[in-house]
Formats: sequence, structure tokens, C-alpha cells
Amino acid sequence: MVVAGCTRCIKYMLFFFNFIFWLAGGVILGVALWLRHDNQTSNLLILQFEGQQAPSTFYISVYILIAVGAVMMLVGFLGCYGAIQESQCLLGTFFFFLVILFACEVAAVIWGFMNRDTISKELINFYDSAYIKAVDVSGSPSKDAAIKVLDAFHTTLDCCGKGDDTALFRQVATTLCPRKSLDDFLKSQSCHDKLIELFSEKLHLIGLAALVVAVIMVFEMIFTMVLCCGIRNSPGVY
Repeated sequence: MVVAGCTRCIKYMLFFFNFIFWLAGGVILGVALWLRHDNQTSNLLILQFEGQQAPSTFYISVYILIAVGAVMMLVGFLGCYGAIQESQCLLGTFFFFLVILFACEVAAVIWGFMNRDTISKELINFYDSAYIKAVDVSGSPSKDAAIKVLDAFHTTLDCCGKGDDTALFRQVATTLCPRKSLDDFLKSQSCHDKLIELFSEKLHLIGLAALVVAVIMVFEMIFTMVLCCGIRNSPGVY
């Protein structure tokens, strides 16, 4: 152990923040796996209609989150070990990966902010395409498949219709929403609003996690630089 005084305090603070970072990686990995297997999203994103799969943009975001959580756990372990061993090589490698992760996180947050409505809009368009076929009175060959798709939406989200439903839809509402009476249908929330609400909640959760991790990473980068300088300037290091 070559460091002393304030530098030793920085060493243990860096170890503590790295341990928190490692735990945060585990939490993010767990949340991502929960989002991947959440019943509401899974029931909607496995749907197919007229050979078209439901949009999977949300799953792409979740897979990126899984990878980030796993890398964070690896980098957190590297930081903890480097701090305890007082290794400039390990700390330098840790700092390099930390900067890369921070840059990727900033880029992901910017992309997510710019495309925050894309996921719900894609699913709303998918819902509307089935909705048009389901209320078609001409007997479209895909009508039964459309009704099944709408039933999955209505059951999962506890909604019915898209909010501005025509008199024609009200006539077939008992078929498309068999679990709701006419009074329930009139009081029920539109599926458009439910889809926006569903993915807004999940994206806010992801954004909050990203903010907490970013704050931890900033402190870690500062402590890592201070500790490396302290190790380099210690009397026992040449």
C-alpha cells in the first residue's frame, strides 16, 4: 500500500463508488430483463397481422440496456480491483472504458429523447391497421385475424377503440370488446392513450436509471484521476 492521507481516502471512496456502479449494473440488467419479459409488452410485441410483425423497436432498446448492464458489472469489478490493488494500469483501463460508456450513454439518451414517441406511434399504427380491417363491413378475408389482434390489445391494456370511434365501431364494439358492456365501452380509455402511457412509463424508468448512472460515472472519473495522480506521486513509486 503506497498511498496515504487524503489519497487513501480517495482510494476507498473510489472503491465504494465502483461497488455502487457494479450494483447499478446489476439493477439495470435486472430491469432490462423484466422489461423484456413483461407480460404487457410481450403480449403486444409478439402479435402478427397480414404477415407483419408488431414493431420491435422497444426490444432493440431493451437489448442495448441488457448489454450496458452486463458491461457495467464487468467495468465496476475492474474498477474495484484496480482501486484496491492501486494499479495504475487497471485504473487507466477502467477510466478508458468509463469514458466510452459515458459517451455511449449520452448518445443513447439523445437518441432516446429524439425518438421518444417512435415506439408508441409504431404500435398505434399497427393497431390502426388491424382496426380498419376489423370494422370493415365488406367481409375482408383478414377480418378474423384483425379481430384477434384487437382483442389482444384490448385484453392486455384494458381499453377499447381508439378514442374517436365511429357509429360503425359502436355497432361492432360488443364483438371487438366482448368483455365490456356498452356502458363500460363508453367509459373505457382509448387504446391510443393506453399505448402512449404504457411506453412513457417505461421510458421514464430507463431515463431515471441513466441519470443516476451518469452521476456515479462522473464521480468515478474524478476519483480515478485523483487516485492515479496520487499513486504516481507516492514516494514508493518510480
